[in-house]
Amino acid sequence: MSGLVKLRALPLPDILARAALPTAAASLVAGAADAPSAIATLRANDMLADAARLTAFALPRREAVWWACMCARAVPPAHSPDEDRLALESAEEWVRRQTDETRRAAFAHAQAAGFGTPEAWAGVAAFWSGESMSPLGQPAVPPGPQLPGTAVAGAVTLASVRTQPERRGARLARFLDSAADIANGGGGRLEPEAA
Repeated sequence: MSGLVKLRALPLPDILARAALPTAAASLVAGAADAPSAIATLRANDMLADAARLTAFALPRREAVWWACMCARAVPPAHSPDEDRLALESAEEWVRRQTDETRRAAFAHAQAAGFGTPEAWAGVAAFWSGESMSPLGQPAVPPGPQLPGTAVAGAVTLASVRTQPERRGARLARFLDSAADIANGGGGRLEPEAA
């Protein structure tokens, strides 16, 4: 796979350690040269969920959060509660302006939304991409390096099965195309599905 510069930031063994792929997928990509090659191998073997999970950990944090947001927007819910909408908008704002304030706002909305939607998990991904998970004024507790990818993978997985779970495979293929666009410096925008 040519390009995909933003998927090459971390060595593949580090990405695989964080992603904790199922044994079959991990074995299949163990000898891959880099993340783009591993993702291509998983896609070629129709292991789209594993390819998406690996992508969530391979993208840099900012780009990964944006990807989670694009996946959530691609499969809009029939009814979007305000807190879900606000979690998504706050996560997108964090991508544009990576401040502690925007990060904490994304988490507050995700928490109010109940952590049950792709939008909420995009907000969690933004929060876990910062320097500390501690409340303001408390000693810093850095998030584990696997946490942002875990939240992004959760957002992407939830988006892939929203409303019509039988469309999961086709959605994951679209989402992976979006991630490739982001990895090449694009916006990764996806046309929202019709309800």
